[in-house]
Amino acid sequence: MSNTDIHESLSAYTFEATLERLTAAITQAGLTLFSRIDHHAGAHDVGLSMPPTTVLTYGNPKGGTPIMLASPLTALDLPLRVLVRVRGDGQTAIAFHPIDATLRQAGVPSTLADKLNPAQQLLLKAVSP
Repeated sequence: MSNTDIHESLSAYTFEATLERLTAAITQAGLTLFSRIDHHAGAHDVGLSMPPTTVLTYGNPKGGTPIMLASPLTALDLPLRVLVRVRGDGQTAIAFHPIDATLRQAGVPSTLADKLNPAQQLLLKAVSP
């Protein structure tokens, strides 16, 4: 799938190691891991099969609340999310919507929207060798 509104990067690690590295990076940065949605397990529970696929939601109310106050509809896009999946070629990848562009499109001033960039950049660093 080619979509300029989605950033996808290959992980240098296995699926499980990628999840562990992302979880560690999120918590070490002082962010909260709000949820872990295991789509693979959900599919299995209803007799279907899909590759390992998990979405993590994370963030910090100190960063997100001022943004949602400035533009209440941004609550649809916060907290941040990252998809971890095993692609058809067997490689593990992470994907997310670049939040700064999403927030600016919702009318959030760049000075606020850009403050969440580091929270996504830490993901890229966590999956690099």
